[in-house]
Amino acid sequence: MRYAQGGGLTAERRAFREQIRLDAGEMFAAGSDNAEVAKVLRVHVCSVQRWRREWAERGEAGLVSKGPASLPKLSDELFVKLEAALALGAVAHGWPDERWTLARIRTLIGRMFHKSYTGPGVCLLLHRHGWSPQIPARRAVQRDDKAVATWVKETWPAVEPPRRRSAPGPSSPTRPGSRSRRTPPAPGPAEVPPR
Repeated sequence: MRYAQGGGLTAERRAFREQIRLDAGEMFAAGSDNAEVAKVLRVHVCSVQRWRREWAERGEAGLVSKGPASLPKLSDELFVKLEAALALGAVAHGWPDERWTLARIRTLIGRMFHKSYTGPGVCLLLHRHGWSPQIPARRAVQRDDKAVATWVKETWPAVEPPRRRSAPGPSSPTRPGSRSRRTPPAPGPAEVPPR
């Protein structure tokens, strides 16, 4: 499944967040306190405190966006090549089945581009480009869905054992039995009646 926006922040979203910080700077200049700025802009007070420190040290330049937090190791052009390689399938790259795992994609990136990623790094890279994890449906090639439905409808009711409903279950799901149903403890040595 591909997401339209993909992972990470788009340029529009970064500009939107930058505008909120610049609005906060105007409110700082007007003398508003942190709680008021947080309430008006609907952000957390800790963010406002951090913005105020940046604004006090560097002015409006401290509130301007610094760009993405980190640049990916693979450029967009290299990622297009990676997508083309992924489209060929895992078998085309030497794996025994068609499943792409993070470890396999990490190995493929190393082979193709001589760049090393961690498993979570590969996951983040794929998510930023709109990929999401998929679980393949494992079905036999010769599976006959019509025959399966017939078996479930006709044969299974005859094979299924009847449900046994004898006694009520335990009184609590966390305790196996209630006190009223427990057997009394065996008498100890002091409680043995004389003969």
